[in-house]
Amino acid sequence: MYSEPSQRKLRGLFAFLDFRESPVKRAIVQIDGGHLRSLALSKHLKFDPDFIERFTKSLLQIEEEPIRFLYYDCAQFEGRRKLPISGDEKIFTKSDEWLHDLASRELFAVRLGVLKFRGWRPKKTGATAKDEDFQPDFEQKGVDLRIGLDIATYSIPRTIDRIIILTGDTDLIPAMKLARRNGVQVIGVETPGRNLSREMLAHLDFKRQAIWP
Repeated sequence: MYSEPSQRKLRGLFAFLDFRESPVKRAIVQIDGGHLRSLALSKHLKFDPDFIERFTKSLLQIEEEPIRFLYYDCAQFEGRRKLPISGDEKIFTKSDEWLHDLASRELFAVRLGVLKFRGWRPKKTGATAKDEDFQPDFEQKGVDLRIGLDIATYSIPRTIDRIIILTGDTDLIPAMKLARRNGVQVIGVETPGRNLSREMLAHLDFKRQAIWP
């Protein structure tokens, strides 16, 4: 049994230990899949679950303990649409096996939005346009919402110390501000040859340079 003065000293020591800077930083990594795909394909890199896993894990530093790797994307569009010139039917089939593969990997979670067909976009202009001169115009829906919800989910109860995020979507700035107000550090990822916007930089604690695996 400790004396009362000793108990007071111990309580003070424990309080100090609770609030001192911890050498381990609990972190989540958030990857906007559409953004990463665009960056990777522009560098002619093979975009598959192995690449995503290597890239995501490479963003961590030695003092960071990964709590979860969160990947956000949409499954391919599935359905039938008429071609813009001939009116023939184009059948879109989806292959989402790679998403199941990624979701099965250690610490990975996949959050899926929905891919909407918005029509046909011309690849080039000309007097004699053919079906081949058009490409489908798809729009991701719900991805930024899911990223923002996860930022709030992890930040409000302070279950993490850092968020490491790869995105170019400035709609996520309010969620990033929420995380910082709750004491969570937000780290934005830059890739070779592609800098973060001034808007994004204004609401980050740090930026981190990625290296292609």
